[in-house]
Amino acid sequence: MPYTGDVTAGGPADVRELPDLTISKVEVGDFGNNAYLVRCRETGDGVLIDAAADAPRLLDLIGGEPISKIVTTHRHQDHWLALAEVAEATGAQIVAHPLDAPELPVPVTQPVEHGDKVTVGVVTLDVVHLRGHTPGSIALLYQDTHIFTGDSLFPGGVGNTEGDAARFDQLYTDVAERVFDRLPDQTWVYPGHGKDTTLGAERPALPEWRSRGW
Repeated sequence: MPYTGDVTAGGPADVRELPDLTISKVEVGDFGNNAYLVRCRETGDGVLIDAAADAPRLLDLIGGEPISKIVTTHRHQDHWLALAEVAEATGAQIVAHPLDAPELPVPVTQPVEHGDKVTVGVVTLDVVHLRGHTPGSIALLYQDTHIFTGDSLFPGGVGNTEGDAARFDQLYTDVAERVFDRLPDQTWVYPGHGKDTTLGAERPALPEWRSRGW
């Protein structure tokens, strides 16, 4: 079956096979969080993006293959409830932005800033700092055509900035300049909750998002 990104709590992973990577998406926890396992096809190394909840489910997804890193896209608790347990079971490095790192339940061993790289075997993911949902929210970009956005970008808008006009302006600006201005329409968006989208599907609505302020 072709990858759609449509997953349900307790349901099977949706798996996308790319030439260099395999991407597996599952929904976990009470808040409908998405977790993604990205695995290098050449080396078998893996990176888990957001150990959100349900450690047994995530460990089953990881299976017998190694993972070298767990990336937490931002500091909100629903994105790291299983982090400590999965980290202990796998021995993976903990990756996050320094501004959000103090809120995580385990020490960050690989702090990352905008423009840094996260390696998955022989593959690299670019770190994109998207300020506003939280100070240290990050996205991970693969080959300018696949981006894991945490809670900074969803179908229909940017992430929640709690009615704070300055935070919204910062997040909208970062998403516009660091994502939409840089990347093509075919770039696939893997968000922290819900369904996937593409930049092409969302781009026409950017002026509406700006004017409505959320």
